[in-house]
Amino acid sequence: QLQLVESGGGTVQPGGSLRLSCTASRVTLDGYTMGWFRQAPGPEREGVSCIGSSDANTYYDDSVKGRFTISRDLAENTVFLQMDSLQAEDTAIYYCAAVPPRISSVRAMCTSPEFVELIYWGQGTQVTVSS
Repeated sequence: QLQLVESGGGTVQPGGSLRLSCTASRVTLDGYTMGWFRQAPGPEREGVSCIGSSDANTYYDDSVKGRFTISRDLAENTVFLQMDSLQAEDTAIYYCAAVPPRISSVRAMCTSPEFVELIYWGQGTQVTVSS
C-alpha cells in the first residue's frame, strides 16, 4: 500500500513563496506519475501540476503557469511543488497524488483524475495566502 505524506504548507503573504514536498515510505516512486491537486471550500478538487518520469514531461494548470514548478528527486523519493508569487486565490488544501506506471498520461491525471483506474492520495496540507 502506497502512503504519501505531504509537508511544507503554511501561511504566507501575497507575493510570497512556499515549497511543498511529497514523499513515500517503503515504495519507490520511480516510474509513478505524480501530481499536485488542490481544493478550496466549495469548488471541486482541481489538478495543479503533474509530472511524468522525467522533468521534461509536465503539465500545469493555466492558473499557475509561470509561478509554480513541479520537480522530483528520485534519490530522496520525493516530489516537490515550488510555489512563487502566491495569490489569495491559491489558498486551498493541497494534495499529493500518485499513479502507478503505465496507467495514465500526465495530462489525463491532472485534468481527469476521476477516470484514472488507480490513484493514491496523500492527506493534504493547508496553504493560506493572506495579508
